[in-house]
Amino acid sequence: MRSDLERIFRAGVEACLPHRVLPPHLPPAPAGRVLLLAAGKAAAAMARVAERHFRAGLEGIAVVPHGVTAQLERIELMHAGHPTPDETSVAAAGRLLALARDARAGDLVLVLLSGGASALACLPGDGLNLAEKRRITEALLRSGAAIDEINCVRRHLSQIKGGRLALAAAPAQTMTLAISDVVGDRPKDIGSGPTVADPSTLAEAKAVLQRHGISDPDVGWSETPKRVVSEYCIVARAADALAAAAAEVERLGYGPTMLGETTGEARATGRAHAALALEAAPGTAFISGGELFVRVSGPGRGGRNQEYALAAALALAGRPGIAGLAADTDGIDGNSEAAGAFFGGEATAGAEEALKANDSASWFAACGAQLVTGPTGTNVNDLRIILVAP
Repeated sequence: MRSDLERIFRAGVEACLPHRVLPPHLPPAPAGRVLLLAAGKAAAAMARVAERHFRAGLEGIAVVPHGVTAQLERIELMHAGHPTPDETSVAAAGRLLALARDARAGDLVLVLLSGGASALACLPGDGLNLAEKRRITEALLRSGAAIDEINCVRRHLSQIKGGRLALAAAPAQTMTLAISDVVGDRPKDIGSGPTVADPSTLAEAKAVLQRHGISDPDVGWSETPKRVVSEYCIVARAADALAAAAAEVERLGYGPTMLGETTGEARATGRAHAALALEAAPGTAFISGGELFVRVSGPGRGGRNQEYALAAALALAGRPGIAGLAADTDGIDGNSEAAGAFFGGEATAGAEEALKANDSASWFAACGAQLVTGPTGTNVNDLRIILVAP
């Protein structure tokens, strides 16, 4: 069953790789230059596709997390901090803005956006230093705040997010092609919406911090643009991965039950999905995506997928014939080196203690049950599968 689970997961990821999804959406070459601004976990893979498409007049940068390697011929590769920004994130955001401002009429500013761009390209609002921006970001991540709340704050404490990058590129044509990693596929939340108008208000952003008990900075705030002229297209999303996973499930002889894109606390969702599996008919496969959250209170290592998997493993203890996999399609789950973990059928000694300490990665590593893929080149959020043996 573990082999089946991995095949299903990889089918979902494969369906969303840039070389498959990007080419049909790339425009013809403009009269002027193509200035490519790529940021996110899929930025390098997306830039490679653009290099093959545009034979001349292409220049720009691709900003990726530290440690990601890629062979690019004409596009400069930059590394920056993720999941929290660092000084290289500030430098990367500055470069992106400078390239946009260099655009002229007749040029095409092609923005290739994917999950992770919010941290990778971070230019704090006027007067706000990076240390304070990081404090706020880390506090939001640890609080269990929803991604739309986090991005609302980011947009109002930034000089590049919330449509400001597109404004900098005027009067050139701006086109954004995005791989969505957010539930609902809202452009304003993908990379914190650097090329789209933002309907949220400054008051709403400040209310997020108040709601989660995070102190409000005195500087850096600004209202976001409410009108931005820019083309925008989402080329891959979680629904594509879920559909491909369901097709693979059927090829393997299971009956898919789609749970859709789910949100909520990781451990609670893991228990709930395990309960569904315990009541399911033989040969059922449960498939879900979306983005869960973890309330971090312990010092351990892991991420939302492994926390989900650990809670599900505890709920399935002593029940043979049920196995699952929860993993992030970008190949990195939280602060671990794994994409996620397999669960079901293993002894659960020490699992309760690991769950309390938010130490799911250490527990699954000791069991030999982690899925390690390395960066996949895409990012459409999580993919979770539970199989009930025929």
